[in-house]
Amino acid sequence: MTVSLDQLEAFVTAAEAGSFSAAARRLRKAQSAVSTQVANLETDLGLALFSREGRQPVLTPAGERLLAEARVVLERREHFLGVASSLDRRTELRLVVAIDQLYPERALGGLFAEFAERFPFVELEVLFPLMDDVSQLVREGKADLGVMWQQEALPTELGFQTIGWVPLKLVCGRHHPLAKARVEWEELKRHRQILISGRGGGREKQRLRVAAEVWWVESQWVILEMVKHGIGWAFVADHVIANSAAAPELITPDLQFDDGDWPVALELVWHKQRPTGPAAEWLRQRFAAERSLGRVKPTG
Repeated sequence: MTVSLDQLEAFVTAAEAGSFSAAARRLRKAQSAVSTQVANLETDLGLALFSREGRQPVLTPAGERLLAEARVVLERREHFLGVASSLDRRTELRLVVAIDQLYPERALGGLFAEFAERFPFVELEVLFPLMDDVSQLVREGKADLGVMWQQEALPTELGFQTIGWVPLKLVCGRHHPLAKARVEWEELKRHRQILISGRGGGREKQRLRVAAEVWWVESQWVILEMVKHGIGWAFVADHVIANSAAAPELITPDLQFDDGDWPVALELVWHKQRPTGPAAEWLRQRFAAERSLGRVKPTG
């Protein structure tokens, strides 16, 4: 059995156009050529795809069923040609992007929707590591781009660009001791702190440590659930707090020493020695232009 793409195209077009003559006009072929291609397809399949008893051809039950399959084959042909064209432009086949949880997730849907439209044939993997785990993935070549909170000492082989600031808030549960009075700095040290932690074991996890007793947790969302139940207090990104089901049970204590916002810089990082293609370069520019993050460090 031999079935050509031209035969499938003639079959699908005739079914969609409603006649062989209309299909011929769409395909810019002679009507006899379209009719012959469909007839040859029916012969090759051993099935009647159209009933020709009336003035216009009507799909048979077999034709109805095979129409969907033929469309899939033709769509994959277009995908195949698109991938080939993308390769010809030296566009990457695949990208891996590592994004810290501090980056507001509300900005990612629109950003990646634009990416999908511009680079429909690039396979994308998005990872959500924490802190210096992001830079480690980029260093090891396991991620092409990273978005992470600013490290005090970034590895020299990585390039970086600050893309904005995310405020952290100090929160505790409604019934936690810190919720009941104006809080002094020394009092924070006496109560358990719950800190976000990556898996790299670097110094970054210690940067926001205040209390003598600390629990380390790998999810800001789980931290808020723990805080809600009075296990401890925590610094958490304000966008995570706003979107958490635990938010109504959380308190931002009245602090004697500060207004309660700790801005953390977010950086875009990449490996200096690895060339970037058009898709990665577009993402770099798009992350840098994203306006959902503050452009300057908050004051006060």
